[in-house]
Amino acid sequence: MCGIVGYVGNKDAIPFLISGLKRLEYRGYDSAGIATLNGGNITVIKAEGKINNLVPLTKTCSGKIGIGHTRWATHGAAKQKNAHPHLSKNGTFAIVHNGIIENCDRLKDFLVERGFTFNSDTDSETIAHLLEYYYDGSVFDAITKAASVLIGSFAIGVLCKHEQKLYAIKKDSPLVVGLSIESNYISSDMQTLLNNTHDFYILDNNEIAVIDDRVTVFDLNGKQIKKSVYHAKNEVKTAEKDGFSYFMLKEIYEQPRAISDTLAELKRKPLPFSTDINDIHIVGCGSAYHAALMGKYFIESICDCRVTADIASEFRYRNPILRPNDLLLAISQSGETADTIGALNLGVGKCNTACIVNVPESTLTRVATPIYTKAGPEVAVATTKGFITQLVNLYAIAAFLLKSKHDERFIELKSEIQNLPTYVTQTLKVGALTQRLGQIIAPHDYAFFIGRGADYAAAKESALKLKEISYIHADCYPAGELKHGTISLIEKGSIVVAIATDEALLDKTVSNIVEVKARGAFVIGISCFDISSVCDEVVRIPKTKFVSPLLATIASQLLAFYTALLRGCDIDKPRNLAKSVTVE
Repeated sequence: MCGIVGYVGNKDAIPFLISGLKRLEYRGYDSAGIATLNGGNITVIKAEGKINNLVPLTKTCSGKIGIGHTRWATHGAAKQKNAHPHLSKNGTFAIVHNGIIENCDRLKDFLVERGFTFNSDTDSETIAHLLEYYYDGSVFDAITKAASVLIGSFAIGVLCKHEQKLYAIKKDSPLVVGLSIESNYISSDMQTLLNNTHDFYILDNNEIAVIDDRVTVFDLNGKQIKKSVYHAKNEVKTAEKDGFSYFMLKEIYEQPRAISDTLAELKRKPLPFSTDINDIHIVGCGSAYHAALMGKYFIESICDCRVTADIASEFRYRNPILRPNDLLLAISQSGETADTIGALNLGVGKCNTACIVNVPESTLTRVATPIYTKAGPEVAVATTKGFITQLVNLYAIAAFLLKSKHDERFIELKSEIQNLPTYVTQTLKVGALTQRLGQIIAPHDYAFFIGRGADYAAAKESALKLKEISYIHADCYPAGELKHGTISLIEKGSIVVAIATDEALLDKTVSNIVEVKARGAFVIGISCFDISSVCDEVVRIPKTKFVSPLLATIASQLLAFYTALLRGCDIDKPRNLAKSVTVE
């Protein structure tokens, strides 16, 4: 879940490495570092915290070959000693690594017995020492031997002081090689390089790129691989706030446009599966799982189709039953979420597979047929438009299935989906109210969210938004479950957010609101109905037959944003989080 970059060219590497790391900072911002190769000397600089802390140190290094790293801590605390790049024992090698080495303890013991000492608490330092241990004059051979004993996932950039080259290898972690006339590059993310090139080699597992003024790719046996050049057509979209105080707020207000673009993509490219399917299994992590859960409730309720929604990390290890006519649908904004890729791989060859992703040519798109969201770049770690456009595709799947059944509800659902940009624009008008409600929530350390059916799934996403950016402990429960134990936590002044958009379940949800009100709770309702008689405050959203739960999550995004703002939190980069989770 870290980000790596590398440069080989005819200019100083530092400006590119810094700009590249800033674009990758969404992948981790616990620490950062750079190594440059100048002649036969490797210079390493590191800093705790964000990339800007590293910039003043760049005066001490230079070179036309370099690697950089921005870290999300797994092994070892977020300290300077654990920052990458890591040097080998005698300084022969410098490496940057994204991934996890699962057998690092055993490898450390092996190396310590042979006189190697470790200066960090990371698993990654093991790689640098292994390279030196295996080095006999051939960097390539050292890399292949090290790769043969590493268990886990890795994308690695390697410098050796004896060669004016950059080496890169990957296994189960994203890595691309950017190609241009004057320079060549590596990065964890293609988007990072679009200011420099649109031509790429997309490395597959166990491929090694040797990079100088040209790029040659080999397998682990040293056999050269002829790679096809992928030309990225994506326009470079500069990460600017455009007058907004935070990227998250900007991205919340970009949602009508993101939905319109996603609908246009659906019109251009039909869904990649037939209607002749039995069960649908949807998997995802974090907000993508909440989208899956909302999709489950909705598709199952109107399409007469059994749907399961699973957290990908649980699904992949529970031996799920997948039949030939089933559909396994994976959801991931980045297309690089390790657990989601692992879950989707279970279905390959067993059932129909597809994925909902935002990033072209990401790993998931090479495992299963993609259904693209068109959210565009999302800088804030807490997803907003990425999540909403995933839901749009799930609603589209429901419409697709309804149409095949000649169900008369298809016309109404299609109309609501097409009008979503308008509904969302109307929902965004609650900004001033949510700002005032944020003042009420901000002093609290915990909050409860309740809902029924698809509203429960919406409440789970709403609770996640509040907890991840405001650090308030927010728990979510099906509204009918709260009284089975957890209501004991409700006391005078407790914050309860109740989502109520389903007319068929409205009376039951209102009854649950009355129960928590009787215990002294301060209740904020998010609803398309007038429930002001049982709530202290109500955020009104447009009334629709099908899509109101989606609109409720948008109101909750604003509620979370303003609460976090009033608590003085780093909204775009919450502590301990990263945008793309590429490790288990």
